[in-house]
Amino acid sequence: MSQLPRPTVYIETYGCQMNVADSELMYGTLAAQGYEAVDAPEGADVILVNTCAIRDHAEQRVIGRLGELRRHMKADTIMGVTGCMAQRLGPRILEKARHVSLVVGPDGYRALPQLLDGARNGEKGIFTTFDLEEHYEDVTPRRTDPVKAWIPVQRGCDYRCTYCIVPFTRGAERSRALADVVREVRQVVETGTTEIVLLGQTVNSYNDGTHDFADLLRAVGAIDGVRRLRYTSPHPNDFSERVIAAHAEVEAVCEHMHLPMQSGSTRVLKRMLRRYSREEFLACVANLRTVMPSLVLTTDVIVGFPGETDEDFEDTLSAVVEAGFSDAFTFKFSPREGTPATRMPAEETVPDDVASERLQRLIQTVRAQSREQNLALLGSRVEVLIERLARDGALLMGRTRDWKTVLVPGDASLMNTYHTVELTGSTGSTFTGAFVSDAQPVRQPLPMAG
Repeated sequence: MSQLPRPTVYIETYGCQMNVADSELMYGTLAAQGYEAVDAPEGADVILVNTCAIRDHAEQRVIGRLGELRRHMKADTIMGVTGCMAQRLGPRILEKARHVSLVVGPDGYRALPQLLDGARNGEKGIFTTFDLEEHYEDVTPRRTDPVKAWIPVQRGCDYRCTYCIVPFTRGAERSRALADVVREVRQVVETGTTEIVLLGQTVNSYNDGTHDFADLLRAVGAIDGVRRLRYTSPHPNDFSERVIAAHAEVEAVCEHMHLPMQSGSTRVLKRMLRRYSREEFLACVANLRTVMPSLVLTTDVIVGFPGETDEDFEDTLSAVVEAGFSDAFTFKFSPREGTPATRMPAEETVPDDVASERLQRLIQTVRAQSREQNLALLGSRVEVLIERLARDGALLMGRTRDWKTVLVPGDASLMNTYHTVELTGSTGSTFTGAFVSDAQPVRQPLPMAG
């Protein structure tokens, strides 16, 4: 007797690396119930859009995308919205997009199979309850990246930055037990993956009640087969002496860090409730570079925060230069409903044309600095891990330990192998390179489930 076809699920992911990891958890949860993952929405039995809420533009993009995806639905396709936007808006999404049947926040993915069963009977499903014990320890993710593994070690955030929606969409901070993280990393390494990325909203504040982030770095870095260890995103306040020392002691820790600054003005940082001054941020950078002199830093910067003056903005530009960032995600302030920044006096609103001009100046400063740094690297030899085919399909894309993107000739058989590469050219943000030694291959990952 022939078997019935397995129901198919397509997940489209927006936002941060935590959302990528959450999509892998959703795939894993549904695979355990007999669902098959597909790479395109056309004809899928279930379409889930995993969302970001950190800026209004991201939410508006998702609302538009929900309309576009409707044309890929069959008569019985179930459409769902998951993630931070789902947590923030809840039933309002069902009002905005009536073809959506499910709205599920980050702590509700375990309920997806039951919610989908209900949707097939015409029930609209909403799960936006916080669960401070939820770490999905018994869920096996369906990993979508064959080269690196995203490992959540902490969820939620106890900071209350006045512009940030994350505490309202991710809940209070909680950390996984170190032993559980180590167990998951060991399982990943056995599949041939050698690069581990530890995830958390303020990942370096990790504390399971017994172990801190320094302990976690040492424990994961000591696992046989872990060749590269990264993490994102840290908070400048949570670099204790122990955590900083671990960077010098754990060989696997890579020489790159994404360290959000947000502003270079102490006055603006205070209004943002970032809990550090300009001087304290730059001291943190200096302390990190003392133990890791080759550290490459990238960052996040917001311009046009309410009350930001020309002098405040100049402080930000000078801090970007002083910190020596190699790249930055740059944004105009985006007010988020429910955050304290929306209640600041209207007369403090920075006009859009002023914020736009500041953003352009900031981008120009970052790009010029990045280009100068990259040109100085031409001719150097670096270790590159080949990650995938480049977009044009003619070259391979790989990354250095310090997160530089390098394009080299070759075919897909070289994916997930390490090579020494000479940097031969740069477009300003991306390098071209040439192999100068034989590959040092690592085991290829096992086929992904689902």
